[in-house]
Amino acid sequence: MRPRRRKSDRTSVRGRASAQPNSLFGEILDWMLAPLLFLWPISIIVTHNVADNIAGQPYDRALADATRTLARFVAVENGQLTMSFPAPPRALFRADQDDVLYYQVTNEYGEMLSGDADIPPAPRPPTPIIDEVLFRDEVIQGEEVRVAYQFLRPPGGNGLPMVIVQLAETRNKRTDLASRVVTGVLLPQFAIIPLAVVLVWVGLSRGIAPLNRLQSLIRVRRPTDLSPVEPASVPEEVRPLIVAYNGMMVRLEENLQAQQRFIADAAHQMRTPLTGLKMQTDLALQETDPEQLRRSLAHIAESTDRAAHLINQLLSLARAEASFEKLYAVEPLDLGAVVREVAQDLFPRALAKGIDLGVEDAGQRLQIEGNPVLLREMIKNLMDNAIKYTPRGGSVTARTRHAGAPIFEIEDTGVGIPEADRERVFERFYRVLGSGVDGSGLGLPIVREIAELHRATVSLSPNPAGKGTLAQVVFPRSQRQVPPPVHGDFYPLG
Repeated sequence: MRPRRRKSDRTSVRGRASAQPNSLFGEILDWMLAPLLFLWPISIIVTHNVADNIAGQPYDRALADATRTLARFVAVENGQLTMSFPAPPRALFRADQDDVLYYQVTNEYGEMLSGDADIPPAPRPPTPIIDEVLFRDEVIQGEEVRVAYQFLRPPGGNGLPMVIVQLAETRNKRTDLASRVVTGVLLPQFAIIPLAVVLVWVGLSRGIAPLNRLQSLIRVRRPTDLSPVEPASVPEEVRPLIVAYNGMMVRLEENLQAQQRFIADAAHQMRTPLTGLKMQTDLALQETDPEQLRRSLAHIAESTDRAAHLINQLLSLARAEASFEKLYAVEPLDLGAVVREVAQDLFPRALAKGIDLGVEDAGQRLQIEGNPVLLREMIKNLMDNAIKYTPRGGSVTARTRHAGAPIFEIEDTGVGIPEADRERVFERFYRVLGSGVDGSGLGLPIVREIAELHRATVSLSPNPAGKGTLAQVVFPRSQRQVPPPVHGDFYPLG
């Protein structure tokens, strides 16, 4: 158990919980299909680019061969560059009805020797590569074309300018071939993807079938059946969950057994004062002497007080063991202020017994997070025990200090607790023999239960100043503390 979260914290927790998936099947299906649907358009784009590249390779080779053929028609006559075609150029380059073919032959100064002026000038590198066919993409008359071009030296034309041969072809055949490739690849996917979704659905259904069987196995159990589930009977991925479930069942069984023991012990403890109260009442009814009757009534009142104290202790323990998350709110508290309030309440009792009750303040605000009702109950039980087991004329000192964490101590000069009993006194209804003081045996169990609820530790040790006991409660480290003064303060209360 842990202290209850504030309302704002609970809201944020519910908000995070509502964002969790409601269906494991749907979550897995989403994570499998979402990447598939995301990658499908990407695969279409990649496939189109690959198909376009593959479709362009044979046409680029044909265009390069035609460019080399065109270059062979460059000649030099009478010291001038000329073009000598044995047939119409487009017939030579096998132009067809699908694409338009353009050609151009110029010298390095841009002077046209033959061909179409629509082809843009070829980009000239710093060092032209002679006789190698290069490629680039251009636009002629608003239509995309593929251009092959070549730089060459005129044959036998020393001193003549370099010649640039260009051949351009529209991309209709390339685009058509690429589209057929893409269509041939993607059409089967329209059938494969729905089939894959169906197969994934079937596979997931069969995969989570063991979970459904486990659900049925747990659902048919009797309400009192808290036996563990055999981990070997479930899939490996679910075994950690089953191991945790079995551990929870073990803890639940232990809690139920502890509650049953507590009810039995409480019934036994209540039977004793009630039996004594019944006997004393019967004796009082038989008395005729007023003085004896008065003494009997005094015994009855004393027994009633003990029974009422026992009932109150049982109620306090029940409150401490209740669902802390549901019943008790946590708020910032000043530990020193709570200790002073409880000491003021118990001061009349200490004064009546002749005990010097004092409080040593830490000299700073020791802020802790806790429930004020339960913390007062814990501090009251410790102070009440100290006063109860300290003889007349002794002293009890309640102390708060900070030593890396807020600490509450109660020091008395009472009978003390033997070392063998210092841990057992935290057990319910356990009492140290020979103390000579009546008690229910529930005060210190209540103290430990409340301390654990606040993530604090409680311990008992001999009084370092001499006779008696020192009870110490160490709270979790506080993040906000007021700087301490040079010396603490002491407040005598009796």
